[in-house]
Amino acid sequence: MRRSGSTRRVGHTFRTVAAGVACGAALAALTAAPAQAHGPQSRAPHWEAKDSGTPEARFRGLSAVSRDIAWLAGTGGTVLRTTDGGASWRNVSPPGAAELQFRDIEAFDARRAVVLAIGEGEASRVYRTDDGGATWTESFRNTDARAFYDCMTFFDRRHGLAMSDPVDGRFRILSTSDGGRSWKVLPSAGMPAAQEGEAGFAASGQCLVSSGPEDVWLATGGAARARVLHSRDRGLTWTAADAPIPAGDPARGVFALAFRDRTHGLAVGGDYRPDQSSPRAAARSGDGGAGWQPAAQPVQAYRSGVAWLPHSRTAALAVGPTGTDLTTDGGRTWRTVDTGSYDTVDCTPDLGCWAAGEKGRVARLES
Repeated sequence: MRRSGSTRRVGHTFRTVAAGVACGAALAALTAAPAQAHGPQSRAPHWEAKDSGTPEARFRGLSAVSRDIAWLAGTGGTVLRTTDGGASWRNVSPPGAAELQFRDIEAFDARRAVVLAIGEGEASRVYRTDDGGATWTESFRNTDARAFYDCMTFFDRRHGLAMSDPVDGRFRILSTSDGGRSWKVLPSAGMPAAQEGEAGFAASGQCLVSSGPEDVWLATGGAARARVLHSRDRGLTWTAADAPIPAGDPARGVFALAFRDRTHGLAVGGDYRPDQSSPRAAARSGDGGAGWQPAAQPVQAYRSGVAWLPHSRTAALAVGPTGTDLTTDGGRTWRTVDTGSYDTVDCTPDLGCWAAGEKGRVARLES
């Protein structure tokens, strides 16, 4: 569930003291001033690759439950799950989904998860499992050819939303109150009018995020101005704020959001085309998304995913096809700490951070 961007699960605690100490040391080292050299007994925190066994898949959907449990969702209707920290992965893809493109997954624990397929018309679907992926139930299939669902989020184990690109000039919001078992389209009267060409980006499952029991934010691009829309009542009414991230092109805008609470948020994005630069592609908010300030030293390139580091008020990671960036001052400045390709990132309360992307790539932060 996308609660406060990185810590989206409900009711999880530290699994073991050993795991907490080990990863806590890694995060502390990562957020410290960059060292010029490391001694023979030390190693900088880094992404440690975990073999997913599916190099043909691109994973833009990631839901990290703990340091041991994570779910991936990607191309070819692929859903994977690990319960041993990535040492092994089980293919738990829904049957008959090979033509679908999964872009978001929200897991409650090792057994229960909801996955979103994107696309026009009936390509947009939602599935839910209650038995670790052994069986799936299709709980929503879009029948409106004008709708294209991009992302979803959960406030708790029961209440969640999914968002579609504008229909009849307004973003469409889908709501569930039973954990994704059934869905209904919310009234659009409280949604501001969309700009011409405005849409969401189904790049990392982070274009719709929530924090607390009722607050939710929606990221946009593709229009003259990039915007962040905010609802305080689970999607019934919304306000819109301009974000200082370049737009004005279908390939540019805000791609991902993370809120560590109802007030403090981060936005990243840029231009996803590899031959285009992405200056000023990061921003921060200290007032719940009502206003956004550009980063003084932004991310170095287009970034599609962002997550606050667990139990930190100032540190976060942003990922994209050309690398990983770190902020230790709440999004004011960013520096590149890794050059591997990842599309999405997620961190857990028990001090685990995961990333996933193209060619079956998945990794966990280690020291």
